[in-house]
Amino acid sequence: MSSRLILSIFSCLLLFRQSNTEAKSLEEPSSILRTAYDELQRKGFPSGLLPNSVANYSLDTSSGGFSVQLQGRCDITLPPDNYPASFSDKIAGRLTEGYIQDLTGIRVRVFFQWWSITGIRSSGKDLVFEVGVVSAKYPSSNFDESPDCEGSNHLSS
Repeated sequence: MSSRLILSIFSCLLLFRQSNTEAKSLEEPSSILRTAYDELQRKGFPSGLLPNSVANYSLDTSSGGFSVQLQGRCDITLPPDNYPASFSDKIAGRLTEGYIQDLTGIRVRVFFQWWSITGIRSSGKDLVFEVGVVSAKYPSSNFDESPDCEGSNHLSS
């Protein structure tokens, strides 16, 4: 009877140790935390699509739905044609491999009128910006670096 008791205790200890090891392997160290810029690059986009004023972001990895919170509204000049662009303090959309769709929060001024950028496709070495049914293609290398916000329309940290 005592050998059964010892065997039972040994089995319980072995199971406890195995489950404890498995639980530790599921934990993610804090060094694995990604930024919004990292997530763009993981999906085939340059990080310079976002200004350098990102405060935080959220991403639903199953649907691709995302939300980026900036420190405030941000005005920039888009290369290479020097179009004025404006980021609201919140940008949202759906991020999938090579495509950002249902985009809200980014506008560009072309022909004296402000237009919302509704999608961005990554096509090889180019980015295709969608403004409704119209699109424009630019080299993705123009967006390798995150732009600084211009003027006083953003919050400083």
